[in-house]
Amino acid sequence: MFRRVNQALPGLLFGILVYGIVIQFTGVWFVEDRLRYSSGLWIGILTAMAMAYHIAVVIAESIDIPDEGKLKSRLALKGLARYAAVFIIFFVMMYFDLGNLITAFIGVMGLKISAYLQPALNKVIANITGKGEKGGEMKL
Repeated sequence: MFRRVNQALPGLLFGILVYGIVIQFTGVWFVEDRLRYSSGLWIGILTAMAMAYHIAVVIAESIDIPDEGKLKSRLALKGLARYAAVFIIFFVMMYFDLGNLITAFIGVMGLKISAYLQPALNKVIANITGKGEKGGEMKL
């Protein structure tokens, strides 16, 4: 399903998930309130995954818009909506004391980390599965 939206989306989501697991198991031992640490982190990870999906959908929709001015304004509006959603999620977390906001932010940063590490992750997956080409591009 995700591959129909964007070829890179499954790898990006997988990278975010791996990032979340690594951060969970490395950081949980150093905090006193493990529940708030974990809940904040996984709210952030789920938010990052939703943002990645939204970005992929917006890119797919943007291909069909021929007017450059309309395209720029639509992309800006969608980007603002995405960040407004993150703000609302963080505000709800703070208001209802649902988790640690710092770890939620660290979780959201999983989107950036996964995007930066995706070429290397693609090489590793291609080497393990035997699928793909040299240069880090996967052929699925």
